[in-house]
Amino acid sequence: MDIVLIAGLWLDGSAWDDVLPELERLGHRGIPVTLPGQGDGATSASYDDQAGAVIAAVDAADGSPLVVGHSAASTLAWVAADRRPDAVTGVVLIGGFPTTDGNAYADFFDADRDAVPFPGWEPFAGPDSDDMSPELKAEVAAATHPVPVGVTKGTVRWTDERRHGVPLTLVCPEFSPAQAQEWIDSGDVPELADATALELVDIESGHWPMFTQPAALAALLDKASRR
Repeated sequence: MDIVLIAGLWLDGSAWDDVLPELERLGHRGIPVTLPGQGDGATSASYDDQAGAVIAAVDAADGSPLVVGHSAASTLAWVAADRRPDAVTGVVLIGGFPTTDGNAYADFFDADRDAVPFPGWEPFAGPDSDDMSPELKAEVAAATHPVPVGVTKGTVRWTDERRHGVPLTLVCPEFSPAQAQEWIDSGDVPELADATALELVDIESGHWPMFTQPAALAALLDKASRR
């Protein structure tokens, strides 16, 4: 099966390099998406540009792909369910949740002029990054790209209620499935509260399992593709 892979803020398609051979071993073709403004030099890219790139990848895939979003890009993966509910096998969210309708996509970090640079590892100290060596942190940081403000401040809109029936898997890295369920039950994540085909699964990793647990992550994606 084709599996569309969307990394979170600051990362390009190379973030999935260690996952791709694991997916191939399991019989899948990984399709990493380099989002506009995150590695292609498009400094004026917008949220709508990134959403459009995801839909283009879905439309170009062979058959009905599984769509995977990491961290903030969980919203972009959910865009595929919203705009192509009949064309995707399912959606997997890794360590993130779809933004609530009407809110900014990912307005979490300070901008430097027209872009939001990677803020370093201090904001991610603790469970997010404890499983990453200093060498790995340096390697990942060196490969990051500032994200255009037009992306982070873009307004998210949901349009098709059929998205709630798309098979949805939430991979829980630095938090547990029980914690995620508490957030959903409390109303903090409206999009997941309305999902009718949601499964929560655990993975022993920090926030970036594509770097620290690529084989385990690929196995979870394989399982999600067969739901």
